[in-house]
Amino acid sequence: MSIVDLRENLAKVSAKLPSLLGLTNINQIPKLEKITINVGIGKVRQTKEMVDYIEQTLTKITGQKPLPRSARQAIAGFKVRQGDQVGWQVTLRGRRMWDFANRLVNLTFPRIRDFRGLSFGNLDRQGNLTIGFKDQSAFAETGPEAFDKPFGLAITLTIKRSSPKISQLFLPQLGFPVKTS
Repeated sequence: MSIVDLRENLAKVSAKLPSLLGLTNINQIPKLEKITINVGIGKVRQTKEMVDYIEQTLTKITGQKPLPRSARQAIAGFKVRQGDQVGWQVTLRGRRMWDFANRLVNLTFPRIRDFRGLSFGNLDRQGNLTIGFKDQSAFAETGPEAFDKPFGLAITLTIKRSSPKISQLFLPQLGFPVKTS
């Protein structure tokens, strides 16, 4: 297995993409703008210990303190009131984003059992890719306690100047492993 440096691949991709996509201006080339990590705390929001554990684990995984997210409106069926904390969010940009993306491709994906690649079914209309994890144990930073207190998380790769077709060409060129049918 070879180590992939996504930031170095970006320069190579930036040279290839205009000819592949028929772009005339260098400013039309897609660019990885940010990576957002979201965790909903759902049923465990009443347990202070678990909420603190999720915050600490997200800090370890991303290297940045997460922001608490509050409910915008009350939902009686879920016993949620307006202003209650319902999750955590981290937005990575710049160097931290590239470091996280490199760890994701080189360390996290290979640790996932039966991982065959990313599915393009998770692309939205703007070409952003969302990756869901059932638990945090795939991240090397979590340690052995991850198996005792599992929680799910979603990672969104926001790509500037993109569409689903462009993202399907851009992400594999950058170094992200994708499914081949």
